Amino acid sequence: MRHRSSSTAPSTSPPHHPHHYSMDLQAPDFTSLLSDELLLQVFSKLPTSQCLTNSLVCKRWLLLHGRLVRDLRLVDWSFLNSGRIFHRFPNLADLDIVRACIRKSRNSGIVVSHKSLCVSVDAEFSDSLFVGGNDVLSPDLVDYGLEMIAENYPSIRRIAAIGASENGLVTIASKCETIQEMELHCCGDMSLKGISTCKNLQVLKLVGCVNGFYRSMVSDIGLTILAQRCRRLVKLELCGCEGSYDGVKAIGQCCEMLEELTLNDHRMDSGWLSALSFCGNLKTLRLRSCKSIDSNPGLEEHLGCCFALEELYLEQCQMREKQGVKALFGVCASVRELVFQDCWGLEDDVFDLASVCRRVKLLSLEGCSLLTTAGFEAVIDKWKELERLKVISCNKIKDAEVTPALASLFSDLKELKWRPDTRSLLLSSLEGTGVGNKGARFFRGLKS
Repeated sequence: MRHRSSSTAPSTSPPHHPHHYSMDLQAPDFTSLLSDELLLQVFSKLPTSQCLTNSLVCKRWLLLHGRLVRDLRLVDWSFLNSGRIFHRFPNLADLDIVRACIRKSRNSGIVVSHKSLCVSVDAEFSDSLFVGGNDVLSPDLVDYGLEMIAENYPSIRRIAAIGASENGLVTIASKCETIQEMELHCCGDMSLKGISTCKNLQVLKLVGCVNGFYRSMVSDIGLTILAQRCRRLVKLELCGCEGSYDGVKAIGQCCEMLEELTLNDHRMDSGWLSALSFCGNLKTLRLRSCKSIDSNPGLEEHLGCCFALEELYLEQCQMREKQGVKALFGVCASVRELVFQDCWGLEDDVFDLASVCRRVKLLSLEGCSLLTTAGFEAVIDKWKELERLKVISCNKIKDAEVTPALASLFSDLKELKWRPDTRSLLLSSLEGTGVGNKGARFFRGLKS
């Protein structure tokens, strides 16, 4: 009777509503049982594409994700000025604040980009420069941001900034002893004194002038200061920088560890090429978007030679001045790898000047539309050590014009990538010539 009465007793709980959900039904968070260190190990194994999604799960995962981020490109100056960046990303080793230092409306639908730099432009834009003098934060504000970075990231290894003065760079150099790489935009000659105390600086990129974006001056004065203060440089890139024989000579004499030099759209005075011979350990030379190599390199016997040079890259360069091109190949006569990409004016007689480089083992031609099969064959026939060849989008080099002698040369190569045009059918046109009998990797990359 008691059992029956208790089972039939009316319930005091409120009636169940079909749209009523109890919080007791929520699944427990088992990740709360795991330590931060263990979760960090799990997150570090995940693909990069999933990191952002995982950071949105909860506040804890958001903070843990921030601890894994090592490099960041900042676009909002207030995120740095307020200090939120240091709480959100406490372990940054690579920080780029160039975009954040440019005052531009982000609501504009017009975006102009130049390599890694993107700038929003208003519809009322009328200035000759996309980034005018008033569009960049004042040097005081930039220096203040660099001071905050130096205090919160003493172990940072790379930083990119624009419009910094000597004071801000001194703070970075003195407090961030482990910094190894810097990228400086709109940096004048005197501000380069600020990096004089960077004991471990090995990679430096100076951007002086970018056509249509901004202008600043880096001349022989700045190059000399740089050479005397940063003697441990291994890689140096000069973009839109002015200078002459004296500045390049100072770099070659003082920076004895320099192995890679890049000149992008250089504004060097005539005769600078002969100073390259002072770079005794230079292994790689890159020329990009240069309107002129050297308009007046001087006497050939005064040029010298970079005996340690192994790689020469010419990308989107103007090569119609034969005197400068001839001087360049004379200085770089010992190269092992020679790369041409979208170079203007590379005709047969200009390419023939490269015959002086007798030790070439790798030749890459891409976008060289003026070079013919005969001019191409006349040069590579002189290179007895050639092992690898790459020919792409060179429309005047025809399969039908490949001679038996050239086909025989192909058979000795270790690697060949041959696509001079979209209709190239070298594999069938060379049938029966014995091509591929000697080269172990001849057919790799042959088919288009």
